[in-house]
Amino acid sequence: MNRTARIRSRAVALPAAVALLAAAAGCAGSDGGATGAGGGDGRGGTLVIGATGKLPNTDTVIGGAGFEGKRLVSFQLYEGLTRYELLKGTDKPPVVTGALATDWQVAADRRTWTFTLRKDVKFQDGTPFDADAVVFNLARYLDKGSPEYTDALGAAAAEYAGDIVSYRKTDAEHVELVTKEPNGHFPEDLAHVLIASPTAVRRSGSANFAQHPVGTGPFSFVSQTEGQQIELAANKDYWRGAPRLDRLVIKALPDAAARTAALRSGGANWIEYPNPDDIESLTSDGVTIATNSYDHLWYWILDTSKAPWNNPLVRRAANYAIDRKAIADKLLHGTADPAYQAAPRATAAYDPAGDAYSYDPAKARQLLAEAGVPNGFATSVTVPTGGSGNLLPVPIAEALQRDLAAVGIRVELRTTDWTTLIGAEAKGQVALGSDAVAQSTTLFQSEALLPLFIGSGSPFWTGHYANPQVDGLLAASAADADQAARQAGYRKALTLVTQDAPWLFVVNDRNPRALSPKVHGLVQPQSWFLDLTTVWVG
Repeated sequence: MNRTARIRSRAVALPAAVALLAAAAGCAGSDGGATGAGGGDGRGGTLVIGATGKLPNTDTVIGGAGFEGKRLVSFQLYEGLTRYELLKGTDKPPVVTGALATDWQVAADRRTWTFTLRKDVKFQDGTPFDADAVVFNLARYLDKGSPEYTDALGAAAAEYAGDIVSYRKTDAEHVELVTKEPNGHFPEDLAHVLIASPTAVRRSGSANFAQHPVGTGPFSFVSQTEGQQIELAANKDYWRGAPRLDRLVIKALPDAAARTAALRSGGANWIEYPNPDDIESLTSDGVTIATNSYDHLWYWILDTSKAPWNNPLVRRAANYAIDRKAIADKLLHGTADPAYQAAPRATAAYDPAGDAYSYDPAKARQLLAEAGVPNGFATSVTVPTGGSGNLLPVPIAEALQRDLAAVGIRVELRTTDWTTLIGAEAKGQVALGSDAVAQSTTLFQSEALLPLFIGSGSPFWTGHYANPQVDGLLAASAADADQAARQAGYRKALTLVTQDAPWLFVVNDRNPRALSPKVHGLVQPQSWFLDLTTVWVG
């Protein structure tokens, strides 16, 4: 690829999205596609979504509720210079397209990026979006001398904007951003660098902005009970066209039974991750179960600095000891696929020939004997009780506990809430001091996160895993602006991770959500994220 060539990206036109919906409408229990049986050009209603965990801090990048919070709240209020194109198909991961920027180019140094800004966009408070707004927001995240900077913003922005060493307005319609090193996935990163109204930030101050959030997204803020419920209204002036919904309400319902009860009682008309045991009865009541593969892995991070987890033979033994297919098919009722390697199935890094760990307890015992622990050992794992992408974490962990005990690995389960678990990881610690952590993650929807999970010296707790070959592949791949080349490098890196087995690979979620028969128009992409502008209730 000619790296000085112009890299263009255009947003899909809303009429094209409507045509896609019409073609795929009515697919109950579908693998992707549009859901709901309503016809015509439906519009209106209030969508009430039951989420699996607490809701995020609504101040742009602070978040704190995983990708579920970003999907349901942050990406509805705000946009970055780029966004994920979620309406062009359901058979492959979404690409990054223009949002507040229409196109961009990277210079020959592979570090200097120029973004052309979209014209005639306004924030939800009527403030015009322009180059000054971009510079204001980047200063708020990166410049400790900015009156609007806070440590919380700086820490949160570091994941996606920390590579930016300079930024400036070159004219009214262009901004120049320079990265420390060549970064081929920089346009993807910027989908997560959310832009707030400078007028609103100055009016409320950074300390109080979460109480009055204002962005350019498809829905505007109405009210909230912090962490528990938020109400949004359709942004009638949204640049891609007003959403079909009138209102959007998100409720925190971390208990799966409570989510199902809310759906049945009408307290919600959409729930994230229904209890798999409830799916058959919900479907018989006319509920639509939408699923699709996406970039997801449910796994245990093993502490590779502690014996015996420091021995790769032991880690491989544990991976052979577990019956992933039984967990996916019986416990999760087909709402997940067994994960036999590090790369999630719905990513370009997945190698169909790379599935390494079948269910083979005899081989597990053989490897434990070779590792010098023929009688097994005792260990512990911290398990969240719920949260973004965590499926049924405690029942899954209990199934793994039984499988591992059968080969002599005796596991103590220690439960905590999701916020506590990820908060400790962010400090390089393990909640409750266990030898492993159970959780879900994305690996490729946000390439910037890859070094945090499988690179050496991560500031997050990742089991102290380190492989110089993996580090080299990640660095070389990330610098390449050619996406296909990056993905090939990542595939090689994840093959090494599979062999090293620093994790217990368990399942890849299929992202099930349950929708009332009154909810129509959802396109279920291969993504953590959703475009709710096409949904209506009636």
